[in-house]
Amino acid sequence: MTKADVSLAGLLAVRREVQERRPLIHCITNPISINDCANAVLAAGAKPIMAEHPAEVAGVTATAAALAVNLGNITDSRMAAMRVSGKVASERKLPSVLDLVGVGCSRLRLDFAREFIAECRPAVIKGNMSEIKTLSKGESHAQGIDAGEQDSLTGDNMADTLRWLRELSLATGAVITVTGRVDVITDGRIVFLLENGCDMLARITGTGCMLNVLVASFISTGRILAGAVLATAFLGICGELSLPVKGTGMFRANLLDTIYSLTDEEFSKAIRWTVV
Repeated sequence: MTKADVSLAGLLAVRREVQERRPLIHCITNPISINDCANAVLAAGAKPIMAEHPAEVAGVTATAAALAVNLGNITDSRMAAMRVSGKVASERKLPSVLDLVGVGCSRLRLDFAREFIAECRPAVIKGNMSEIKTLSKGESHAQGIDAGEQDSLTGDNMADTLRWLRELSLATGAVITVTGRVDVITDGRIVFLLENGCDMLARITGTGCMLNVLVASFISTGRILAGAVLATAFLGICGELSLPVKGTGMFRANLLDTIYSLTDEEFSKAIRWTVV
């Protein structure tokens, strides 16, 4: 993978392909964020389907262009559905993304995530730094579903953190997507550091879940690393351009509007990224 493979022009081409093709994205997410996730997929130009009954998801996944799986508010039924859909996606070589919501505070979710990765081989594994660290090292400073400050990327731990993130990517065969003040995305060889976003994205529920389904929408093109980079930068930029606001309700509405209306020119001017 070279830097040129994930150029600005390449990212914009991925977005245009999704808008033109309108791929069907199968999203198995949680009821807390399901409505916003469906609307985010629609606003980005794709089509969502939110099926989660274990008896129907195999057929639904088989008709989709990509699969998004989210461990938030987990249930037995949803875990069963995720496993079925993940195996169908793997067998049909459909790209999938696993969102590690809460693995830092739940052994049930951590064990399931490891089983899903081994059995279904998702194309992208997404989480905050504490969630990704728990998956890789078995422990972190997670605070519920939030990342602990001690796990944050800093100048002092940058080299070591990027090393083990690369190793995790190569070991799982997945593009690792880490969200935080600085987002980190790697395919095990090249690393992208993204600095878009705003504090308000953490003040409303479901923005991490929205990123998960946006990743699925963009990797439906088959451009896995580019899709993950595009989705992460895209949501961060949309957050920035949704300000200023009076409060969280207006921000939530503005965010969906901006996902729908963001222009290529606005994206190109706003993206802040570094390649390592």
